[in-house]
Amino acid sequence: MTTPEPLHVVFLCTGNAARSVMAGALLEARAPTLRITTAGTHVVEGMPMSWRTRDAIAELGVERSMHRSHQLTDFDVDSADVVICLAAEHVAYMRRTRPDAAAKTVTLKRLVRNLPGAPGASFAERLAALRLADTELMSSEDVEDPAGGDLPTFRVCAHEISDLIDRLLPELEANVAPDEEIA
Repeated sequence: MTTPEPLHVVFLCTGNAARSVMAGALLEARAPTLRITTAGTHVVEGMPMSWRTRDAIAELGVERSMHRSHQLTDFDVDSADVVICLAAEHVAYMRRTRPDAAAKTVTLKRLVRNLPGAPGASFAERLAALRLADTELMSSEDVEDPAGGDLPTFRVCAHEISDLIDRLLPELEANVAPDEEIA
């Protein structure tokens, strides 16, 4: 039996310094067999995450000291099974710059809300059933950007993302072969 390739999840925010970094680090800590990329729509390439991001995820037991900001590339999008955005503006960016990827681009909140009830046997089938390219973008699906805030603001953001990742994890685990269960 051929082992399926691990899902490639791309998390997308604006600067790849806070929200996408938090989401990527938290999912990687909970699901190390997944392939995870974090990126931004408007990035100064190679910058470290903010100290507030680092401290907020460290308080959740996650270390990500080697992170450097990364501008989203065509390779990231082409190889992704799903592009999970932290705000509707990031979905809009993808629809403008990569309309071919609109069907696999979604906000984290929408994915957590709608994927559990989606029909299909595989992750790809369930994602397709959501008809993401046709969905209306709503700012209520945003994870608020903590940029410019103090450490408590970053903590609130990290906890919100952590809760969303915890709710998404069973849906991602459903796509893993029994001999490759996510730890």
